[in-house]
Amino acid sequence: MSALPVVSGRAVVQALGKVGYALDRQRGSHMILRQQISPHRRVTVPDHEEVAKGTLRAIIRQTGLTVEEFNDLL
Repeated sequence: MSALPVVSGRAVVQALGKVGYALDRQRGSHMILRQQISPHRRVTVPDHEEVAKGTLRAIIRQTGLTVEEFNDLL
């Protein structure tokens, strides 16, 4: 299993944009992304300087990616 990178919320949004996610809306420090292609998934990313490892792992799991695939998107 690959190690999780230390990334910001904006870097996560940029990486997920490469696989079809786009910013739907933002409320405070929570950015809600929506997948444009089917299946329509929604994922919430905190707009922090450093996303916590557990939160990042949950985001990766919700998008259906593996840690290796996510690391390749960065």
